[in-house]
Amino acid sequence: MRRERQYERVTSRITSSGRQSMAYAPKTSSKFNRTKKKLPGNLRNAIDSQVRLICEDPSLGALKTGDLAGVRVHKFGFLGRLYLLAYEVDEGAKIIYVYAVGGHENFYRDLKEYLKS
Repeated sequence: MRRERQYERVTSRITSSGRQSMAYAPKTSSKFNRTKKKLPGNLRNAIDSQVRLICEDPSLGALKTGDLAGVRVHKFGFLGRLYLLAYEVDEGAKIIYVYAVGGHENFYRDLKEYLKS
């Protein structure tokens, strides 16, 4: 895990839903929150639903290797465009650390730089 990272508390929209409680609790990074804030409302809602899906089934994303070892990336489509959501699972604490969301262009490069900092 990226122990030095300061995670902001998750917006109530992600954690509150009419369904039963999630198996894992999401913790979002400041980079994720900054990016999400700039997106249109309907895309933010789609991202929230994808985070809920990941919390219910953390093995949803593809496990990465190399510099991004331990990070999973979940791909989802929205209005004909592909978006990627990077996260890491802490099995012991039952926490999902959500790092980044965005389109494919430069996503992995930017994610790698963010995780090194």
